[in-house]
Amino acid sequence: MPTKDLISVVVPCFNEQEVLPATHARLAAVMQAMEGFDYEIVYVDDGSRDETGEMLRQLQASDGHVRVLFLSRNFGHQMASTAGLDAAEGDAVVLIDADLQDPPELIPEMVARWKEGYDVVYGQRRRREGETAFKLFTAKVFYRLFHRLAAIDMPLDTGDFRLMDRRVVQAVRRLRERDRFLRGMVSWMGFRQTAVLYRRAPRAAGQSKYPVWKMLRFALDGIFSFSVLPLRLATVLGAGVLGAATVALLYALVAWVSTGQWVGGGAALVMAMLLLGGVQLLCLGVIGEYVGRIYGEAKQRPLYLLRERLGFPEQRVAGADVPARSGYQDAA
Repeated sequence: MPTKDLISVVVPCFNEQEVLPATHARLAAVMQAMEGFDYEIVYVDDGSRDETGEMLRQLQASDGHVRVLFLSRNFGHQMASTAGLDAAEGDAVVLIDADLQDPPELIPEMVARWKEGYDVVYGQRRRREGETAFKLFTAKVFYRLFHRLAAIDMPLDTGDFRLMDRRVVQAVRRLRERDRFLRGMVSWMGFRQTAVLYRRAPRAAGQSKYPVWKMLRFALDGIFSFSVLPLRLATVLGAGVLGAATVALLYALVAWVSTGQWVGGGAALVMAMLLLGGVQLLCLGVIGEYVGRIYGEAKQRPLYLLRERLGFPEQRVAGADVPARSGYQDAA
């Protein structure tokens, strides 16, 4: 009797106690209804400070399809997602958030497209409900700016909600860069990719874990990780200021030769100094962003630390030599 394909669902969690019961109920119902497939749900507790960890223990004790990874602290959404991808052993892996903005009911359609031969099936948002006008505007600007700046063709209006074939997941495991932008990394890889359109719902409960400053940092990680154009823009800006200064100096020399008087004006001098200083600081800031990322990569620290895991057969856990209750998970 042929073995069934295993579908892994990776769900990073951080302080999701309000929504977690509904999330698991919907995920379990969807996966149980898919005939011809086996499944596992890999929850990653990213250092939650509420009752999320205890709820995950209860879910694992009552459902044999549930696996749980407990990180030693909050490492962030992208690292938690990476930990789940490292541990998932499915023939296909679905990455989905716990807030139910991305509907689990879309997973069967993603699996169907995967069976047609696609390696990546990503959810593409046609509508985003329950979000502020500011967030909608900034998200739209970011995706289009990234599309112009980066050297990869990342689909517009997509997030991390996607299905990936086993070989794509194995390729992601090989990319151990610290400033992670998973949706960009998967787009960079290529393979056969297709979209499934959906309406993104409001959060079912709880609060967003991405305030404005985190959104900005995430956007910068995406841009600086996949484009050197900011460095080139800094060069162009410096050249432009140098050109303007040269023109001003030539004008002053011509005026001095023709009239015998040097161009004066303390206010103009102060404005020129402020302009030049601002451009220098801006260029240094852009260079600093890249140097800081080089510094982070040079330390070669593991991407995350694993405190405990539950429900994993030892032979199916990436890095199974790591002790069950302490150590780090850094799959090759």
